[in-house]
Amino acid sequence: MKVLVTGHKGYIGVHLVDLLKQEGHEVTGCDIGLFDGCEWEPCVAADRELVKDVRDLTNADLDGHDCVMHLAAISNDPMGELDTQVTRSINLDGSVNLARIAKEAGVGRYLFSGSCSVYGKGAKLDLDERDPMNPLTAYAESKIETETRVAELADDGFTPVYLRNSTAYGHSPMLRIDLVVNNLLGSALAYNEIRIRSDGSPWRPLIHCRDIARAFVAMMEAPRERIHNRAINIGANDENHQVRDVGDYVQRLLPKAKIVYTGEVGADPRDYRVKFDLLESLLPDFKLSYTLASGMEELHAKMVEHGFGAADFEGDRFVRFRTLQKRLDLVSKTA
Repeated sequence: MKVLVTGHKGYIGVHLVDLLKQEGHEVTGCDIGLFDGCEWEPCVAADRELVKDVRDLTNADLDGHDCVMHLAAISNDPMGELDTQVTRSINLDGSVNLARIAKEAGVGRYLFSGSCSVYGKGAKLDLDERDPMNPLTAYAESKIETETRVAELADDGFTPVYLRNSTAYGHSPMLRIDLVVNNLLGSALAYNEIRIRSDGSPWRPLIHCRDIARAFVAMMEAPRERIHNRAINIGANDENHQVRDVGDYVQRLLPKAKIVYTGEVGADPRDYRVKFDLLESLLPDFKLSYTLASGMEELHAKMVEHGFGAADFEGDRFVRFRTLQKRLDLVSKTA
C-alpha cells in the first residue's frame, strides 16, 4: 500500500515509518521539522518526505495514497495550553481539513491519532468508548471535536478510524522525557530521585510508543466493516497503572533512587482507568508487545547506554514543551 504518515519524524511516527517499510509499504512522510535536532538515534527515512505544515497539504499531495495515518499535532495537554488558538488550528481544523481532502483524493482509510485523555477526570473507573468524556484541556477538546466532525465524512468509500491512544512511554529514536514513565525514569538517572509531581494516585492507561505504531498498522490492515467510523481505545486492560506504581517500577530498576513527592501539581485532575475490550473484540489477534516492566527495562538500558544524566533532563532536546516554546513561530499561523 501507499501510506501518508503525518508527523512521521515524531516520537511515534519514526516507529511507524520503520514498521511500514519492514512490511513493504511505500511511505510518504509529512513533517514540518518542528523537532529537528531532537533525535537520539538514527531514524528510518520515509520513501518520500514533504516538509510541509499539515494545514497546507493539497489533494495532489494525497493523490494515489491508500491510507492516511494522521499523527501530527500539538501533542499533549501542557503543550496544547501554550497557545490554545494554535492548538485548535492544527489539531482540529487541520485534522478535519486533511480528512476532507483525503476523501476528495480517493484515499480509502483515514486513521486519526486520538487520546484517552478525552476522558479527563473520569466519572468512574474502567471507562469504555460509550462512557461520557470529560476533557480538561484544549488538546483533549480538539481530539473530541475532530472525531465528531470527521465522522460526518464517513461513507462507503471513506473509512475514518479514531485511535484513542493510551499514554505513551518507552524507547524511540526520537526520545521524549515529558511523558510520565520516561520522566520518572529520567529523574531517577539524573538525580537519584524519582520525582512524582502529583500525589501519585491518578490512574493512567500506558502503552509503549511502538505498540501504538503497531496498532496503526493493524487498523490499516483490518477488515473495513469491523472498524469503520469507530473510536477505539488503544491499550490493554492490565496496563492501567497509578502514577505511584510507576514510581515503584522505577525503584526496582534503580534501588538506590528515592521516591520524592514534589507536590508541584497537587492532586492531578486527570485521572482515568480505561477498558480495552472493544479493541480485543474487533482485532483479537492484536496484542501489545510490551508490558510496562519490559518497556521500562528496555528504556533504562538505552538511557544507560547513552549516558543519560542531569544535562539531558534539564535541557530542551528531549522535552517537547521547551522546544516548542522556542519554535512556536513555525506553527503560529491560524489559517
